[in-house]
Amino acid sequence: MKKVIIITIAFLIGFTQFIKADEGMWLPLLINNNIVEMQEMGLKLSAEDIYSVNHSSLKDAIVIFGRGCTGEMVSPEGLLLTNHHCGYGSIQKVSTPSDNHLQNGFWATSKKEEIPIEGLTVKFLIKMEDASDKVLEGVTSEMTEKERANKIAENSKKLIETATEDTHYSAIVESFFGGNEFYLFVYETYTDVRLTGTPPESIGKFGADTDNWMWPRHTGDFSMFRVYADANGKPAAFSENNVPLKPKHFLPVSIEGVKKGDFTMIMGYPGSTQRYLSSYGVDLAINQSNMTIVNIRAEKLRIMKEGMDADETVRLQYASKYARTANYWKYFIGQTKGLKRLKVKDKKLAEEAEFSNWINQNPEAKEKYGEAIPLISSAFEEIEETNLTKWYFREAIMYGPEILSYANSFKNLSKLLNNKDAKEDEINKEIEKLKAGVADHFKDYNKNIDQNLLASMIDMYNEHVPLDQQPVYLLEIDNKYKGDFYAYAEDVFEKTMFADKDKVMAFLNDPKAKQLDKDPALTAMRAFVEKYKEVMSTTKDANGKLEKGHRLYIAGLREMNDDKNYYPDANFTMRLTYGTVQDYYPADAIHYDYYTTIEGIMEKEDPNNWEFIVPEKLKELYKAKDYGPYGVNGTLPIGFLTTHDITGGNSGSPVLNDKGELIGLAFDGNWEAMSGDIAFEPELQRTINVDIRYVMFIIDKFAGATNLIDEMTIVKKTPSKILGGPTYETEKVSREGQE
Repeated sequence: MKKVIIITIAFLIGFTQFIKADEGMWLPLLINNNIVEMQEMGLKLSAEDIYSVNHSSLKDAIVIFGRGCTGEMVSPEGLLLTNHHCGYGSIQKVSTPSDNHLQNGFWATSKKEEIPIEGLTVKFLIKMEDASDKVLEGVTSEMTEKERANKIAENSKKLIETATEDTHYSAIVESFFGGNEFYLFVYETYTDVRLTGTPPESIGKFGADTDNWMWPRHTGDFSMFRVYADANGKPAAFSENNVPLKPKHFLPVSIEGVKKGDFTMIMGYPGSTQRYLSSYGVDLAINQSNMTIVNIRAEKLRIMKEGMDADETVRLQYASKYARTANYWKYFIGQTKGLKRLKVKDKKLAEEAEFSNWINQNPEAKEKYGEAIPLISSAFEEIEETNLTKWYFREAIMYGPEILSYANSFKNLSKLLNNKDAKEDEINKEIEKLKAGVADHFKDYNKNIDQNLLASMIDMYNEHVPLDQQPVYLLEIDNKYKGDFYAYAEDVFEKTMFADKDKVMAFLNDPKAKQLDKDPALTAMRAFVEKYKEVMSTTKDANGKLEKGHRLYIAGLREMNDDKNYYPDANFTMRLTYGTVQDYYPADAIHYDYYTTIEGIMEKEDPNNWEFIVPEKLKELYKAKDYGPYGVNGTLPIGFLTTHDITGGNSGSPVLNDKGELIGLAFDGNWEAMSGDIAFEPELQRTINVDIRYVMFIIDKFAGATNLIDEMTIVKKTPSKILGGPTYETEKVSREGQE
């Protein structure tokens, strides 16, 4: 039986709305620096309730889901919520044309039906601590950047070894404020994670690429997994004997809903920001980096879509690949527009001018920080010379045609086969590792798409990368095939073994160094990698200048404004951001409300466009207004906006109310504030969240997965029945009718 808390209140008296957007991704360890402001805004918790190593706290419910998302524990039986797009790859991995969980959804009616996801992990933060003194021990200002980095690495290694000694934990030391501070993070990683439930992509991906980064939004972006442990609650490989994890803390689910001005906070793992980026960095992003990425990804998307549209099986194979590529293709378009529209470069120039004025009036500061901006300026001047090569190699070669990256995964085997002193067990171990990955690679591989990608990416590389930074190999094939890279790609695919599962397995069963080294795919990849390393080696001095200049500049800013509570850039470590529920005005005469409803789904429906198909069951529930306890005022809430400061990696993060109860899942940012990773814009920056009431409605009324509802703690508030004070009752929330 699920637990339901019903809290009744007498009056709402004099509620003050906070119209501020709170910039900052704060370390929970240091949240005491913000707690007074948060409590003034409405928070009912203490700093210890948010982060503690001594007792259960919110941090114990927040996890790293997979390799780049956030998730949260929502039951005492290891049940986990994250975004649909975070679980997308795992859902696709266990889908087949005949059992398509992406298209049809999936709901386990018992734990026995849950599907193990090989390779999926969930990480819990055990503790974080300031390690700056230990990491910087022995570091001096006279050191070169390389010497400094080596000393820091040496100290960090010792610290990690001490922190994990005689434990099953892992640890990492991360740099903050450009290398001025360092923190140690200790994690516990669980490897038995199983798919428990997911809506069909017509709900979980509703709006797809068209609505991505946009508001108003109507996407049910959630999926559910369960974490398993051994009988002692410790991490263990998949086993039928494993049991659901009992987390130290799980989040109660509040279906009270939200209103404008409500205090809210988000905890999660934001990936990367560049809030301290210089005007020189902004200029390079606008004029070269961003649109280079956009142009390459646009071509990759075109080729993938062409193959996906022609074959439903291929569409399933490439669904996750396409989504990953499309996400940041659109992001960089929006970021570039935002940087220009909001004149971010001018704002950075003004900040740098203020900094220069301060050090010029302060001899001591000039001695410490005077070289910061000159170092940054000089570094970017040099970096720009090889910037196109960097992005074309990464986007068009390393993450372009899979034939090249897959061939590259055999480079270690090539070294071993060519090494007369290599031990047979080393070779066999490498062979077995490669064999283990063959089935997974070819499961989602289409030869025709990849051949077209190879031709197009090589063509773009040849056209846009400076001639003296191209490998001789590329110049030779350009001449040999008279610029016809499609003929070149066809020739490569005829001769390589890496496009055929059977050929790869045959080779691994009888590996020969000569055969591997002559393979045209590996030959091509080696040529590009070697030239890339050669070109990038010329930027070592520039990168050293940039690191030092960046570190000095941030240190100087913090000293110049020593009364300001600065926050560090995101680096995929746990952070907390807080703000309020708010609407916004994206442009003159345009106003966006802070919430969306099911009516918006029906308005967007387009049976001829897969992005906007509405499931029949959802339409039936809509027509009947059968929303259960999750509806309000005759409709069903879908999404809402908050003023939180988030970025990639926060996907799946819990949106929490003033008591630390779950009210939604963060899943996107708004188009008008796409420059947010570099510059936070309070009037425009909004986080797009799926309302937990829509999540619960889909699980309960749409899917009928009441077994999952029953194991969660549902918090429900109703108007007071007794004037003069609160009363507390516990009862089962009815799933029938409308609230």
